[in-house]
Amino acid sequence: MVNGATGSSLVEIELNPGKANRVRLNRTPLPRPREVLGILRTVLFAPEDLALVKGDPGERRRFLDDLLVATAPRYAGVRSDYERVVKQRTALLKSAGAKSHLRGPAREAITATLDAWDAQLARAGAPLLAGRLRLTEALRPHVLAAYEAVSGGVQKPIGLTYRSTVATESSNLEEELRKASEAARASELDRGVCLVGPHRDELELTIGGLPARGYASHGESWSLALALRLASFELLRKDLEDPVLILDDVFAELDTGRRDRLAAVVAGAEQVLITAAVPEDVPAVLTGARYCVSSGLVTRA
Repeated sequence: MVNGATGSSLVEIELNPGKANRVRLNRTPLPRPREVLGILRTVLFAPEDLALVKGDPGERRRFLDDLLVATAPRYAGVRSDYERVVKQRTALLKSAGAKSHLRGPAREAITATLDAWDAQLARAGAPLLAGRLRLTEALRPHVLAAYEAVSGGVQKPIGLTYRSTVATESSNLEEELRKASEAARASELDRGVCLVGPHRDELELTIGGLPARGYASHGESWSLALALRLASFELLRKDLEDPVLILDDVFAELDTGRRDRLAAVVAGAEQVLITAAVPEDVPAVLTGARYCVSSGLVTRA
């Protein structure tokens, strides 16, 4: 049961290994599991989130897309449609590249098919790209404020920039994607991959003008990863209510200063769930009900 500002909702999710999962909302079956997205919004920070700073660009693209879906669940369909087009277009590029020796009508047929898929890639990619660009702009001030809060003051300027494979200044992103795909076709056929589109973009994080990935210290990387999640929380709480904030054993990874500053930042959240292997890792300012999990048994601490 989810109780929120707009009322209560009963969400039931049935996980079926090897078969389709089933979802019901207020006892009513839904055709697609993604239709319950947005009923309960959460922001999770876990030790694995260090990959948001130190990991490959795919980690940061996934972060943006997950947050897009949290802000507007319709982006789940946008994201799914784009990923389907990229997968099918990549398969076609590999097949067409292997048949590059063809001439005449056969070659023309391949070219026409690629033209059609270029148009589909542009049509599916434009709304995803536009959403990411808007989200990056909205997120930036929250990231800067959160980084300053958890790091104890910014000694080096923080940067957050979306780098695209196409010109994003244009008002017609679909046309820009289509033209870029056409220009990259020879290279794409040689390599058998899609070289243009949101799946090749990067959310660039910098500290002191240098890429955070590779140049940030361990403490700076933790502060920036925390800032990204806390910024997500601040962005989502602008609506009717706070999302649920989940901190999964993160205090063990932080020094005392960052622990205390993080605790001070999240103490005002409406609902915070914290896990810790060592109870003393959780700062005393974070009061509330505590439970102990041991040998599969949950007891009130």
